[in-house]
Amino acid sequence: MKTKIVVITGAFGVLGNALVQALQFDGIQVIALDYSSTAPDTLQVLVDKGVYIRGGFDIADPAVACGVARDIVEHVGMPDALLNIAGGFAWETLSHGDVATWGRLFRINVETAVSACKAFLPYLRESSGGRIINIGAAAAVKAGAGMGPYAASKSGVMRFTESLAEELKADTSITVNAILPSILDTPANRSDMPDADYTRWVTPEDICATVRFLLRPEAGAINGALIPVTGRI
Repeated sequence: MKTKIVVITGAFGVLGNALVQALQFDGIQVIALDYSSTAPDTLQVLVDKGVYIRGGFDIADPAVACGVARDIVEHVGMPDALLNIAGGFAWETLSHGDVATWGRLFRINVETAVSACKAFLPYLRESSGGRIINIGAAAAVKAGAGMGPYAASKSGVMRFTESLAEELKADTSITVNAILPSILDTPANRSDMPDADYTRWVTPEDICATVRFLLRPEAGAINGALIPVTGRI
């Protein structure tokens, strides 16, 4: 791969954890960032193999994000790609829900991506083939009952992806794309939906495969795309 240093936000979650391991296996220098202060054991053991782990901060705070970006450049090097995995989910109807949920999901799904992109963009411009990959959601294309706050925030991620791709295509080689998963096969989702056929869901490895392709030089012509990865939902 042409990409050498990849920054991942939300790296301590199930999907982020899988991506860190997959990219590290490819020989890529991975920077694993997260709001949580506790990294999974599977990531801790990769520190000696070149994975840089940093947790316990809010990447949605622009000042914090800029400080983290400066530290990474100083201590690790110039990034070639940014994967915005940080985010969250809530199922809540308007009738019985809290309006504050809308703002909370906007912050953790949209503002995390916006602040991270703002902080790392000056350094990604120095890469000969920079990549920004955001995680949207297939559920944002057509929202169901109780999906309003989540779908609205992930729609924001999708529109942000398109806008930033247009902004950068004139004078940079950076591509900006979003992956739109359906239900991810995670322990939490299996617990929440015990009667579902999880063989039809999307695995973290499915997302990893798509990310790995988008990082490749051969994917340089893909820009501003919203890529559905939906299994058999």
